[in-house]
Amino acid sequence: MADLAEWQMEIAGVLIGAGTDVLVGDVEGLGVPELRTQDVDNPAGDGAFPGVDLYAARTIRIEAGIRTAGDPAAALDVLARLHRAADDPAVRTGAGTQTVLRVRWPGRTTRRLYGRLRRVEATSTTNTLHGWIPLDLEFAALDPRFHADDAYALTLALSADGLGGFRAPLVVPLTTGVAIPDERRGWVRNDGDLAAWPSLRITGPCTNPRIRHVESGRVIELSVALRSGQWIDIETRPGTRWVLRDGTGNLAPALSSASRLDAFVIPPGTSEIWWTARDYNNATRLAVTWRSAYAAL
Repeated sequence: MADLAEWQMEIAGVLIGAGTDVLVGDVEGLGVPELRTQDVDNPAGDGAFPGVDLYAARTIRIEAGIRTAGDPAAALDVLARLHRAADDPAVRTGAGTQTVLRVRWPGRTTRRLYGRLRRVEATSTTNTLHGWIPLDLEFAALDPRFHADDAYALTLALSADGLGGFRAPLVVPLTTGVAIPDERRGWVRNDGDLAAWPSLRITGPCTNPRIRHVESGRVIELSVALRSGQWIDIETRPGTRWVLRDGTGNLAPALSSASRLDAFVIPPGTSEIWWTARDYNNATRLAVTWRSAYAAL
């Protein structure tokens, strides 16, 4: 995606804000998300017992206006682009499918939220003939965390002929130590202040792959055999957690009891991932991609 300038936003692929035909007046919802509380009333006295506080979806409300002075057709074209973005069948009718809101504020790199564009309303048509249409936009960020726009990636082979390595632009000198037989290591870095959810792809041939995050001790283990050219995609993000063979076949039953996708995260800072399998060759790979995660914009 194209880089954003300061004070610009891209909502479901439509660029708005500074330097565009859509002026942004006010943005709500960038603070702490609303909470889903589980407090229980004290049955024998005043007050309540505090339960678990969970974040609800983050709702971003954008007050904006299309300005194409003297050109009403251009204003309506911009409105139509926003309508098409909200009506994208691939997102709107796909369970679990989300689109992206990207934001660039002064003093920050571009951050992104995942969710759905839920409201595109032209709040007045009085000045449409003059090329001005006020807008009320609403984006439901189903994952309330902010994510870095740029993704990191790490690829690790198992064959000694092709060890994997960094693709992430890390600055600190890092070493992996002595290699463990039949096991390969790589470093991952999360520049944010919240745990990041990785996406993983195992490319065959191999049997019984095992991935371990060293610092947390969390593992993903699969009792499965992959032929050459087959792959497994593992997604750990909330709302999209699944394990698929070749993009369609559900492999969740092949996970071991110790494999917790909801707990397999990349914490802030630098940490280490090991992986191993059997019956591999030079084509066998583990690919890990992730975006740093932030509590605030």
